[in-house]
Order: sequence, then C-alpha cells, then structure tokens
Amino acid sequence: MTSAIAAIHTGCKQLGIDEDGRRAIYERVTGKPSLKLMSSTEQEAVVTELRRLGFTAVDRRANGRQKLTGKFAKKLQALWIAGWNLGVVRDRDDAALVAFVKRQTGIDHTRWLTYADDAGAAIEALKAWLRREAGVNFGNTNGYDWLAADGAKIAWAQWRILHPGASMMVRQGFDEAVFKILGRTNFYLAAVTPKEWQTIMNTFGERVRAARKAAG
Repeated sequence: MTSAIAAIHTGCKQLGIDEDGRRAIYERVTGKPSLKLMSSTEQEAVVTELRRLGFTAVDRRANGRQKLTGKFAKKLQALWIAGWNLGVVRDRDDAALVAFVKRQTGIDHTRWLTYADDAGAAIEALKAWLRREAGVNFGNTNGYDWLAADGAKIAWAQWRILHPGASMMVRQGFDEAVFKILGRTNFYLAAVTPKEWQTIMNTFGERVRAARKAAG
C-alpha cells in the first residue's frame, strides 16, 4: 500500500466518510471511481482534497516524534540540520521543521508538499535564513571549485563562526582541520565527498553549539 492510499483510508475514517462518499470524492477529484485506477499524482490529489475537508493526520515515529515524508523532505531536513550545525536552528527535532514549513507555506506537513513552488518557498526561506544569520553563501563558489557543494559552503560558514578573521585567501587551518577529521593527509578539498562534508559539518556543529553556549 502506498503512503497516499494509506493516507486516504486514514483520512476517510477520520472524517467519517463511507464507501459511497469515497467514490463520490474520487469521481469529483479524478474522474475515476477506484484508487486502483488512479495514478500516484491522482491519489495525492485525493489526499489534498481530504486535507481541505479537514483531514489532519500526522505521521509519527515509534518514539512519538513526527516522521518526515514526501519528495522534498530530505532536502528540507538536510537544510534544517545544517541550521542546527550552524547554531541558527535551536530545535533539531523534525516537528520544529514541520512547524517552519507550515509557517512558510500554510501546508501542515512535508508529505503534503507535492508542488515545487510550495517546496521552493520553504527551501528558499531556509536558505535565506542561513545566509542572513550564518553567512552561508549558497549559489556562489567565489571561484573555488571545492565550494561547489552545499556541504562545503556550510562547513566554511561554520569555520568563520569559529574563526571570525578567516578568509578565503588565508583559511587559518581550515584545510588541516578538515583533513584531521577525515583522517587524511596530502589531500585536496575539491576531492571531499558530500558524505564526508556531512561528517565535517556535524563535527564543526558540536564546536559551534559549544561556543554559542559558552558565549551565553
């Protein structure tokens, strides 16, 4: 069973919609009487209609926390965790991200972000926040190939938070810190993989949060 079909069953049960009512909604929204005849896009359209009618289901993990789903969830979560590692986001929990998405788009959960325009509004709002509060220069490499990856941009912004006088011309130990965390020598920043940048960001993140806590 797909997540959309599961949501439709849950939504109809929550709203007290019987079998005849379901078929009426299916026909009205997609022109088809059965979920089996619908494409995934049509099924999502039915979910959207149920939400309009008052369906407010929220996915949760076993520990009770909200679970992120949807085709834009991973991108949003990556940026949210980046914000956490930059000391900008105060609450790392997915529920806080869901609340942020709702404020930006009016949509209750990442699973309902089915259109690029809606997701883009939340993504660009997050990037603007990280750019403004932490100096992350998204979309600009400043002529350095190693800065092409977003992870590299975030790691460099973290380093500048920790070392305010650092500059691209004089990186003041940035390269050495990266190589030490990765356990490598005689290496080039341009060869660092996205996964490795994540390791760097997480390590720098601990230092950033500790520094901010110490500063009060």
